[in-house]
Amino acid sequence: MPLMMSEEGFENEEGDYHTLPRARLTRRRGGLEWFVCGGWKFLCSSCCDWLINICQRKKELKARTVWLGCPEKCEEKHPRNSIKNQKYNVFTFIPGVLYEQFKFFLNLYFLVVSCSQFVPALKIGYLYTYWAPLGFVLAVTVVREAIDEFRRFQRDKDVNSQLYSKLTVRGKVQVKSSDIQVGDLIIVEKNQRIPSDMVFLRTSEKAGSCFIRTDQLDGETDWKLKVAVSCTQRLPALGEDCDPPIHESLSIENTLWASTVVASGTVIGVVIYTGKETRSVMNTSNPKNKVGLLDLELNQLTKALFLALVALSVVMVTLQGFVGPWYRNLFRFLLLFSYIIPISLRVNLDMGKAAYGWMMMKDENIPGTVVRTSTIPEELGRLVYLLTDKTGTLTQNEMVFKRLHLGTVSYGTDTMDEIQSHLMNSYSQVHSQAAGNTPGSAPLRRAPSSAPKIRKSVSSRIHEAVKALALCHNVTPVYESRAGVTGETEFAEADQDFSDENRTYQASSPDEVALVQWTESVGLTLVSRDLTSMQLRTPGGQILTFCVLQMFPFTSESKRMGVIVRDESTAEITFYMKGADTAMAAIVQYNDWLEEECGNMAREGLRTLVVARRALTEEQYQDFESRYSQAKLSVHDRTLKVAAVVESLEREMELLCLTGVEDQLQADVRPTLEMLRNAGIKIWMLTGDKLETATCIAKSSHLVSRTQDIHVFRPVTSRGEAHLELNALRRKHDCALVISGDSLEVCLKYYQHELVELACQCPAVVCCRCSPTQKAHVVKLLQQHTGRRTCAVGDGGNDVSMIQAADCGIGIEGKEGRQASLAADFSITQFRHIGRLLVVHGRNSYKRSAALGQFVMHRGLIISTMQAVFSSVFYFASVPLYQGFLMVGYATVYTMFPVFSLVLDQDVKPEMAMLYPELYKDLTKGRALSFKTFLIWVLISIYQGAILMYGALVLFESEFVHVVAISFTALILTELLMVALTVRTWHWLMVVAELLSLGCYVASLAFLNEYFGKSLPESLLAMWHLMFFIVTS
Repeated sequence: MPLMMSEEGFENEEGDYHTLPRARLTRRRGGLEWFVCGGWKFLCSSCCDWLINICQRKKELKARTVWLGCPEKCEEKHPRNSIKNQKYNVFTFIPGVLYEQFKFFLNLYFLVVSCSQFVPALKIGYLYTYWAPLGFVLAVTVVREAIDEFRRFQRDKDVNSQLYSKLTVRGKVQVKSSDIQVGDLIIVEKNQRIPSDMVFLRTSEKAGSCFIRTDQLDGETDWKLKVAVSCTQRLPALGEDCDPPIHESLSIENTLWASTVVASGTVIGVVIYTGKETRSVMNTSNPKNKVGLLDLELNQLTKALFLALVALSVVMVTLQGFVGPWYRNLFRFLLLFSYIIPISLRVNLDMGKAAYGWMMMKDENIPGTVVRTSTIPEELGRLVYLLTDKTGTLTQNEMVFKRLHLGTVSYGTDTMDEIQSHLMNSYSQVHSQAAGNTPGSAPLRRAPSSAPKIRKSVSSRIHEAVKALALCHNVTPVYESRAGVTGETEFAEADQDFSDENRTYQASSPDEVALVQWTESVGLTLVSRDLTSMQLRTPGGQILTFCVLQMFPFTSESKRMGVIVRDESTAEITFYMKGADTAMAAIVQYNDWLEEECGNMAREGLRTLVVARRALTEEQYQDFESRYSQAKLSVHDRTLKVAAVVESLEREMELLCLTGVEDQLQADVRPTLEMLRNAGIKIWMLTGDKLETATCIAKSSHLVSRTQDIHVFRPVTSRGEAHLELNALRRKHDCALVISGDSLEVCLKYYQHELVELACQCPAVVCCRCSPTQKAHVVKLLQQHTGRRTCAVGDGGNDVSMIQAADCGIGIEGKEGRQASLAADFSITQFRHIGRLLVVHGRNSYKRSAALGQFVMHRGLIISTMQAVFSSVFYFASVPLYQGFLMVGYATVYTMFPVFSLVLDQDVKPEMAMLYPELYKDLTKGRALSFKTFLIWVLISIYQGAILMYGALVLFESEFVHVVAISFTALILTELLMVALTVRTWHWLMVVAELLSLGCYVASLAFLNEYFGKSLPESLLAMWHLMFFIVTS
């Protein structure tokens, strides 16, 4: 069985992501300045990408011959059908985890410092002083990664160990999923996962088709209909030889993808692709590891601290006069002042991020929120651009039929009863005529001439329009079984036929379900459907049977779908088609109302579909079928040839009606968008819907205020047209921009920088007819040209690329499935939850992390300042002031709890933050953590460290032996007081943390004789002397 699958069937076209013009960015810098300011990073990344592409060069796809049931005859070697989601193996686990940790400057620095303690000449304290904090950080990381890796291993093992039935010459054989090979005939039962990419050969369903669930593959909740290969489905027993050989073309409907689940019947398929060649694996891309802006800023500050550390050490050696082995003294000073860069910074921040995520998920005001990426909660407080999808995000994706337009008359929700009466009268006349005629009489749709002409015309047109909507779709009615046992299946099926309460509709589009549900509400009900026939129930209860001759599914290129049916009672053949007005306008007969009414409905926010038909004679259909079958058997350019044959039918079709379906807004969309706009966030809407509908939704949702001007970017196809339109946009001020995907593509090709610059000046931007690739492209352009933080919000599989490309991705669990939710960094259940997520939790996370990070650095700076003062007083000796447990305890039990309790601090209550979203604006400027605030904390640390050390030396000169104890006690008390003074809103846990730390220090005095001396309690009786310089500090 020769099969050829093009690469387009497996991968999205993402090549344009990597071909973004960089000339304008690199043109500003050149030579050595460009290399120093980041050019070396670009060169290194380019070389790495080149090596990766060389090592991971894709295998050329070509025709594949598969021997059914005989995998041993395959000449080529194919990958094992095993799933492997593990990041490491036994040999690469430890090196891989250590690399991920030590690629950060902070951890690498402390590794070098800790290793230096093995050199006797450089040792300045106990080994555990340096290795204990570093070991704790690494141990936590290794344990966490080991647990995650073991869980991935268990999941992979469970999937790979699933048993399937394989057909062989000896009968059925049980085989593990990982042992399945190309060419095996596999039996998959109902509710069982499909183990590999297969061609659908046979099913137990009489219709020759089955439903599969693809929610684990693409996140879509709707069932998909798959069709068995007709020649193998007709065989009385699988494996019988056919003479002469049968040639039958295969389509996407004959494929069963790996990781989907069979929803009905039992299927038999032949394995075509296994393991890493399956569609699910090839479509899986590792999302980028997102790093928050706060982490990047802290990394820069850490580098600044390192430079300060080196400068301070050089100054100390210089003041020594470079006496003796000065280079050794230099390194010892580097070790003494190493606490300028606190290793506890990353530990505290990571624990803080986990706490922020827990608070988000426990917030009762935003139930169902899930934090999937716990490393970037602060990003929610730095957003400038919010890019959102429309359908299912701003709207509910619950379609309601609102309007039916026949050209001369329009029906709305308040006049649907008229359609029902017209339809009832029409079918009653047809039934009465059928009762008086023989089966071979004229077509039944001819009404008696006694009816009024205008009445007859309207009834006939309504009759044809409703029948077209009831027939032209891919909806399948599904009935829930009432039988309690498997053996009663046939009885249950007979009992449940045509029972309205048990019937649900399955389709790939909610629009089609809404249309079929509407036809049911007016009296024409779809009661049964399989591959070859459909049954409708009329208002009078009669069953009409139609034979499905051909089906043309909807595609994003054609923007329409069609069906050819034969009425069993009249033998009439009719070609029905429905689609977007842009695609159908050139197909239907001339009319003077379609374009105008489409615009009117779009302005009302309705999604429009144009419905048309064409009657075919038997000769016309036979001629079409022969050409269509020949085109489907073509090996080269099959798609183009099939489309050409179908287009031969799409000429001068009779326009039946125009439908309007409403997608209602989500709850509280308007106040949420208003809040975000007041918070200084610019909102862009990226949708695949038509321009008019997108503009109407933008107005109704108050994304664009009704008093605001809207500049609709005209369609452009050339550079000159794009230049003129950009000039027209430049002359507008304070107006929203509406642009289509085609025009966007042309402008980005010639005037990328100019378009982005002008669009960023607009208060709102609406991009319609956008593909998923274009959505991600827009996100990347905003990041490159503005340097601001972006957030993407979506609910469908077509939003995943945009969500992954943004600095912060938010997924909404909706009608389109969970794919966007699973791929996002944060998952919510309703759009209105975004307001509280950003204005309250995002704001608190950023301000708390900024305060926590600076306070941890202050804690290291103050003790390093005291060490510098101590060394300078004692002739610049490289001798440590505090040793052993004092250094470890200072960063842990003595100060950790009060400092970490800052994650509970808040400057305003959540209610005030929601009431005044303008407070969010200040965060985007990064004033909570900047070089200015950092320098203020540095000066505070230097001042406090100097006062504490000099105060201890001067005031307690008579008790010089206890200077270490007195200064360390003063240091601990100063830190606890600083935390208390920094807190804005007290929490009971903060009080507990303060008292617990103070209690731990007092209790540990009994065990610190080694450092403080035995007469320490007596010296502490004069502790009131410390109050003076503690208050001064």
